[in-house]
Amino acid sequence: MEKMNVLVSLITEDNDYQREQAASAQAAAAKLGVNVQVIFAHGDAVQQTQQLLQFIQEPSKRPDAILVEPVGTGMPQVAKAAVSAGVGWIVMNAAVDYMSQLRQHSMVPIFSLQADNEQVGKIQGQQIEAILGDSGCVLSIEGPSVGDVAKMRTKGMMSSKPAGITVKRLKGNWTQQSGYHAMKSWLALSTSREMRIGMVLCQNDDMANGARRAFEELDNLKERDAWLTLPITGCDGVAKAGQAWVKQGRLAATVLTPPLAGEAIQMLAAAQTTSAQPPERTLLAPSSFPPLAELKRVRAASAGKT
Repeated sequence: MEKMNVLVSLITEDNDYQREQAASAQAAAAKLGVNVQVIFAHGDAVQQTQQLLQFIQEPSKRPDAILVEPVGTGMPQVAKAAVSAGVGWIVMNAAVDYMSQLRQHSMVPIFSLQADNEQVGKIQGQQIEAILGDSGCVLSIEGPSVGDVAKMRTKGMMSSKPAGITVKRLKGNWTQQSGYHAMKSWLALSTSREMRIGMVLCQNDDMANGARRAFEELDNLKERDAWLTLPITGCDGVAKAGQAWVKQGRLAATVLTPPLAGEAIQMLAAAQTTSAQPPERTLLAPSSFPPLAELKRVRAASAGKT
C-alpha cells in the first residue's frame, strides 16, 4: 500500500497549541508511515483558502487528504473542491454543517474533530468559582469572535460561572502578543483602576501569558505587584507551555485540551486500511489543570490565613 500524503493546515505558528498540533500530526505520521506536510495561515482566512486551493488544483501537489483548522469559517466551497478532486477533508475545532451532504456523495474520508469547547468554557466557569467563590469581577480575554472556538468557550463559561460573578470581556487573537496588547490597552483606561478585578481569565494560555507580561511591565511598582497577585487562567495546557506556567506560578490554572491532529492522522490511517468512513463528528473531552478540588483547597487555605 502506498504511503498516504496528508496536508495539515493550521492557523498560526505564533501559538503553543498550534505548534503542538503540528508536532502531534508529525509524530502520528512517523509512527503510522504517513507523509505529512504542515503549513500555517498566519491568522489570515483568505491566505488559508488560497493556500489550500493551490494544493487542490495542482495535481503534482494534491494530497490524499487535507486536515484543516480554519482561521474563520469552515470553508464549504474549498471543502467541495477538495472532495470533488478526490481529496479527503477533515476539519478540526470548527462546527460545520456540510459534512453529512459531502459524505453522501463521496468515498474519501470526510469528518471533523473538536475539543468539546463548550465544556472547556464550562470548566473555566467552574475554575472561577473554585478560585473566587460566588462573587467578584473577572476580566476575560477572548479569541476572535469570527470562529466557533471562542464563541463556544464563552457560552460555556457564562453558563457555569456563579451568578454573582460579573465579566468584563476583551478581544484577543490567540497569540501572546494579542493578550499583551489587549491588557496593555485596557490598563491605559482610567476605568481599569475603578473596577475591582479579582481574576483574569483567558481563552488560551498564550494570551494569558501575554496579559501577565503587560502587568510585569508596569512602571508603578505598587500597581504592578497588585496586578501580579491576581489569579490568571488560560486554556490548552500544552506540557511545555500552559502546564509549565501553572507549575511555575505564572498561571493559576489552565484547561487541558488534547491536540487533535495526531488523533485525526490515526483515524485517516484506519480509514485507509478498512475503507470505512470514520464517524462524522468526534468530540474530545477537556479537563481542569490542576483539578478543581485542588483549586478549591488552595482558596480555602488562603481564606484560613486571613
